Amino acid sequence: LMPNHFHFVLWPLEDGDLGRWMHWLMTSHVRRHHVMHGTQGHVWQGPYKAFPIQEDKHFLTVMRYVERNPLRAGLVERAEEWPWSSLASRDVPGPPGLNVAGPVDLPAEWLDYVNQPQTPSEVESVRASVHRGAPYGGQTWVEETAVRLGLESTLRRRGRPAREQPN
Repeated sequence: LMPNHFHFVLWPLEDGDLGRWMHWLMTSHVRRHHVMHGTQGHVWQGPYKAFPIQEDKHFLTVMRYVERNPLRAGLVERAEEWPWSSLASRDVPGPPGLNVAGPVDLPAEWLDYVNQPQTPSEVESVRASVHRGAPYGGQTWVEETAVRLGLESTLRRRGRPAREQPN
């Protein structure tokens, strides 16, 4: 949870579950916020964005991106200091369903790894998937997943294709 946005890494059980759950979450949260604060209008930056993630090192890259977000934003000196982070609550008992084991085990040195800077290419590749809704993973997996989920347009450049010049 950040001041103006949040990140979740979720595994929907069935097609359509993610959209229904996000609609419920955003609607109920915004209504409660407006009642508590006497406000109206937008609370968050925009609609949620989702993209599939390959269950391998790419998953770890996304988890690291999410959990080091407060550090990258300069809100804390170490990522685990951000109290509204899964990293801060990883070893603290909580409600069922929070910080459940993912499809890839986190390395033993995860905390130190999260606190080390990510390369610019790692950050940009995750952000590109966020902004486009494109699958995030290895090239073959990305192409196959895009076809399977009807996301081919997320892999193409935006705008019209360049016109071929006559010879």
